[in-house]
Amino acid sequence: MRAPSDKGKRVPMRPAEAREGDTVAPPPPPHPGLKYARIVLKLSGEALCGRDGGFGIDASVIRETAEELGEVHALGAQIGIVVGGGNIFRGLKAASAGMDRAQGDYMGMLATVINALAMQDALEKVGVATRVVTALEIRQVAEPYIRRRAIRHLEKGRIVIFAAGTGNPYFSTDTAAALRAMEIHADCLCKATKVEGIYDRDPVNHPEAKMYLRMTFDSFIGEKIGVMDSTAVTLCRDNDMPIRVFKMATRGNIKRVVLGESIGTIVERS
Repeated sequence: MRAPSDKGKRVPMRPAEAREGDTVAPPPPPHPGLKYARIVLKLSGEALCGRDGGFGIDASVIRETAEELGEVHALGAQIGIVVGGGNIFRGLKAASAGMDRAQGDYMGMLATVINALAMQDALEKVGVATRVVTALEIRQVAEPYIRRRAIRHLEKGRIVIFAAGTGNPYFSTDTAAALRAMEIHADCLCKATKVEGIYDRDPVNHPEAKMYLRMTFDSFIGEKIGVMDSTAVTLCRDNDMPIRVFKMATRGNIKRVVLGESIGTIVERS
């Protein structure tokens, strides 16, 4: 009897050391309805543990995230990911407890590397070639960040995970996401959050809160919206990089964003 066909199924990636020198399959052709051909997706560390204030990595959550990213990748979108480290360590929290701020921030950067490696493993298990690039050199586990090389990875159809923030203390992973989005010439910075978008007040405590469909950079900064820090938003404003804020927990939202559906809140110039 003939063995069942695997046609159309994603084949899990082999370990990285076994793939060296492999011929890279061509990237998927762009979907005709694709609005954003290249994005940077900012994920919080807490998004990987499945609950606010939680610790560690939830295997089912990271698997579902990887499967959804695989679907977006199959549309031909080029995806860069910046992941936080708050599910493992928060430099600001440590600094408030008396630790040196720079030391705490470096520890937070290493936490993002742990999350990035976990995400890489999950993505490769669903058949998506992935590279982790770090702002701090850890050559045994990841490539050092080189802008042109990262762009080349994207062009070859690989997802690129940017780890270790900017490599500098006092800068958040939001700022790192904004910086990387501009460096690789992304079409949009996509900020995944726990709520549907940006509201005029906290929707958790105020059920009557209204969501903005659109907001200008200046309004975002002036109203001190807490979804992203002002440094990241100012950087996006000065370089005309739109930000799309949307709910991560709703399955399919990343796909809807790259296809141009009006979900969440768009932050752009007036």
